[in-house]
Amino acid sequence: MLSEVLLVSAPGKVILHGEHAVVHGKVALAMALNLRTFLRLQPHSNGKVCLNLPNIGVKRAWDVAGLQLQDTSFLAHLRSSQPSHLCLLVTEQGDATVPTAEQVEKLKEVAGITQDGAKPEGLAVLAFLYLYLSICRKQRALPSLDITVWSQLPTGAGLGSSAAYSACMAAALLTMCEEIPNPQKDGVSASRWAVKDLELINKWAFQGERMIHGNPSGVDNAVSTWGGALRFQQGKISSLERPLALKILLTNTKVPRSTKTLVASVRSRLLKFPEIVTPLLTSINAISLECERMLGEMAVAPAPEHYLVLEIWSSRR
Repeated sequence: MLSEVLLVSAPGKVILHGEHAVVHGKVALAMALNLRTFLRLQPHSNGKVCLNLPNIGVKRAWDVAGLQLQDTSFLAHLRSSQPSHLCLLVTEQGDATVPTAEQVEKLKEVAGITQDGAKPEGLAVLAFLYLYLSICRKQRALPSLDITVWSQLPTGAGLGSSAAYSACMAAALLTMCEEIPNPQKDGVSASRWAVKDLELINKWAFQGERMIHGNPSGVDNAVSTWGGALRFQQGKISSLERPLALKILLTNTKVPRSTKTLVASVRSRLLKFPEIVTPLLTSINAISLECERMLGEMAVAPAPEHYLVLEIWSSRR
């Protein structure tokens, strides 16, 4: 069990092409931002689990003994209707997949969440408690710890703030429970996590995202875990070659939006007007593929006409 302070960070993301269509199996091109979320985990022995999220005004604490007595057996026996490549299957820990609506309500009771359960504050607490209880439940006793998370990413801006939060939380708790090695030595970064460790972080981060968003594609947590520029389709991740001269201008409208609500809206329209929406999703996929080809060419020999094409496609998003 980890005994020293652990610091973890993860980047936000921007989806260049394929947003919303990626939830329906289409290609998305995404890139990590130079805006990050940071997490500090401090183990202790005071019998408390404390969560501090200063960006959104959350400060919660639970007695470890009380959590230990809660019936959380359902966390070990969950099943999912999602495709297998989106599910986390770890033999020693059982299936870590999204709970049913009834199980979410049970988790809200454990968390002490009432009316604010659908707000960002309540969802952040819910995701933390789910990951904490799921990852740490194989320990002889749940660990006492303080976790503080702060971020450069605004919430509700489409920049992957919840994914960066989930990735940080998953990485810290997995390290705490020695499911993955500690990449720090004496407070200094000594190494990078191996691919298998990053895959485990990514899969648990996806579970945190599902607690917050319900039915995410998995692209946000993939970028927060792996960084760089990625191609994502149905859980399959590959790196993109990108030109060094490519810069992205982001403008924060400061009008928050709910990813969960937007995803549900697209799905509703697809079910109601399949003849209209299906061709739109196909067209979005074609744009993603064309821009992927263009970025590949630019990585080898960038030319002015490449930037013009990218600008045209971006303006049509």
